[in-house]
Amino acid sequence: MVYQPAAGARDLLPLDVAQKRWIEDRLQHVFHRWGYHRIITSTLERMDTLMAGGAIGRAGVLKLQNSEDEELGLRPELTASIARTAVTRMAGAAYPQRLYYNANVFQRRESKHNRQQEFYQAGVELLGSSGLLANAEILLLVADCLNALSLNCWHLILGEAGITRSLLEAFPPKLLDSVRNAIAHLDRVTLDQLPLSDELHERALRMFDLRGRPEVIFAKLANFALKPSEQQAVDELKSLVELLELGGNFSIILDLSLIQTLDYYTGIVFEVVSNIGSQPSPIGRGGRYDNLLGLYHPQGEDIPGIGFVFVVDNLYQVLLASQQLPQTIPETNWLVVASSPQAYNAAFAYSAKLRKSTHLVRVEMDLGGRDAEGIRNYALSKGIGQIAWIQANSPPVIESL
Repeated sequence: MVYQPAAGARDLLPLDVAQKRWIEDRLQHVFHRWGYHRIITSTLERMDTLMAGGAIGRAGVLKLQNSEDEELGLRPELTASIARTAVTRMAGAAYPQRLYYNANVFQRRESKHNRQQEFYQAGVELLGSSGLLANAEILLLVADCLNALSLNCWHLILGEAGITRSLLEAFPPKLLDSVRNAIAHLDRVTLDQLPLSDELHERALRMFDLRGRPEVIFAKLANFALKPSEQQAVDELKSLVELLELGGNFSIILDLSLIQTLDYYTGIVFEVVSNIGSQPSPIGRGGRYDNLLGLYHPQGEDIPGIGFVFVVDNLYQVLLASQQLPQTIPETNWLVVASSPQAYNAAFAYSAKLRKSTHLVRVEMDLGGRDAEGIRNYALSKGIGQIAWIQANSPPVIESL
């Protein structure tokens, strides 16, 4: 019998890990430079936490049952868990809180072909601040992260959940979900089949076209009869785009048909798309969620929040095509060989001395069972640069390969 990982799971071998760490280390350095601190939340959560008040569907959660018959799930994303932690475990902390994470998540996929269900994500949450500066910080942080990965061919798709929801309020409640799904998937065929009045059908078609260069979309919005609250949101979006165009060197597509799959977003929403390769590839997403923390707050207090996530698996595929990832695992620097049992203590002591270097030095001990030629062949196969031959009462003999 050949044992394999569970359906939807996978193993990461040393080279996979080295490449994954290459990505995560560069992202982490950027997060640190912007003042973000790492948080680690539980892999297991209560289902009511994971569902975020209904914003996350039960069907996408891998569920478990504990001994008290309490329904638990494996986290499908991190934002809800961090929101819960922030208001229950960090209640006395001063805001804003800048937090980042690097973790695995689990998303249930119904498929007969063992589709992947475990993913790796790296992202940030900025809690306790709303407005232009917080929104701009998150989007400029995205740009800085991709610059650290030397990814220059990408664009930002920027939407505004509040404006989109407000524009959808004109549609009958019983048709709202159908119209919303048709717009989200740019499905004009389905839209044409819905029993809408000519006026509402025309409104839906106009919403289909709210995607393109910011100046073009803002001009089209001027043709909508916007309420004061909607106009304020549009003006704030204009200010954000102007700030980003001054401070960031990337392309912005404004898309007011952009509807994220998670329903807790209240303000700007965005996707980050790589242009490397023949097909655009989504590598990140995020948005503002000003009502989420209030779901978990003991007094129901709303605390604003905004964040983003990079899908490390997607970044890996993009970077693999660009030939930037390491192609080998890190090499061992030294192989220390005890020439006799009497030299064992001296060999361990010399290995410890080498490992105390101010920079990382990888040192292996030879574990016996090979002659000198076999030891040299092993060292050459592993790319080890130096062998230290240790005898009980003599200085080490250093051999460079």
